[in-house]
Amino acid sequence: MPGQARPLPRLAVTAGEPAGVGPELLTRLAATSLAASFVAVTDRHLLERAAERCGSTVTLIDDDGAPVYERQPGTLRIRHVALGVSERPGHPSPDNARHVLATLAEAADGCLAGRYEAIVTAPLQKGSINDAGIAFSGHTEFFAERAGADVVMMLASPELRVALATTHLPLSRVPAAITPEVMHKTLRIVHGELKNKFGIAMPRIAVLGLNPHAGENGHLGHEELQTIIPALDALRGEGMDLLGPLPADTAFVPAMRKRYDAVVAMYHDQALPVLKSEAFDRTVNLTLGLPFIRTSVDHGTALDLAGTGRADASSLIAAAKMAMELVSRPLRGP
Repeated sequence: MPGQARPLPRLAVTAGEPAGVGPELLTRLAATSLAASFVAVTDRHLLERAAERCGSTVTLIDDDGAPVYERQPGTLRIRHVALGVSERPGHPSPDNARHVLATLAEAADGCLAGRYEAIVTAPLQKGSINDAGIAFSGHTEFFAERAGADVVMMLASPELRVALATTHLPLSRVPAAITPEVMHKTLRIVHGELKNKFGIAMPRIAVLGLNPHAGENGHLGHEELQTIIPALDALRGEGMDLLGPLPADTAFVPAMRKRYDAVVAMYHDQALPVLKSEAFDRTVNLTLGLPFIRTSVDHGTALDLAGTGRADASSLIAAAKMAMELVSRPLRGP
């Protein structure tokens, strides 16, 4: 048997928006020596043109599903999904919306069927899909619906993990969205995934308050007293180790970080600026709660860089590394 005793992990990698930086990032991922069988789920000719713009060479090998024991840098397996129209870097076309969704469906269905062990996604352009008349909220929601799962968005760097009780909501709608059901679902998923996928036997989770000073005992808001604290007390009764609700302005100081394994924030911009300001090129987006592993970059399509060959692949490479790490870690029981 060539190379090694066990085959390399099979990771489906989607290119996202064809007119964005995703295709170029895939060619840079191919150039690494990472020991995984990367299966690019996209248009073959799109990747060839992206490699040419980057001044690099990528060898695309039709994926036959067979085990791979060694991968040469500069090679990618390819599951060809044809574009609707040729890409114009920096100029997304709604005519490629169905192509993008087809790549996501192939990756998700392939994981559910056991063809792939994880999905790594490059950024897509939600507006371009909506402009095609297709209701679409994002990767996270698409994979949740495809798998029939309740999910939570987490962003993680080597130093910090942050999960979100709400994701892409206008700030005015956040308070009404923080319900007992949301709190229970979010914390159960985060707790379970820290155990099962990250291998943390007794997860310690910090929970942020919604209001300044975590409501200051009702003087700065009532959501903590009415919703968050009762939810935390109930879940502590189930054996969860929960800290909070904590004021967001002090939850990330070094002394506090030593006390938890992950943070649950109430809304998108409450905690993610801290994470991204510290480790933008090392932060990975994960979807917790899926029956498979999904990681992604922590940035958008960077249309202003598309076609220049100057896009930084650090976040995609970090996402691939985290997927490989999670795949290699034996899953724990509930």
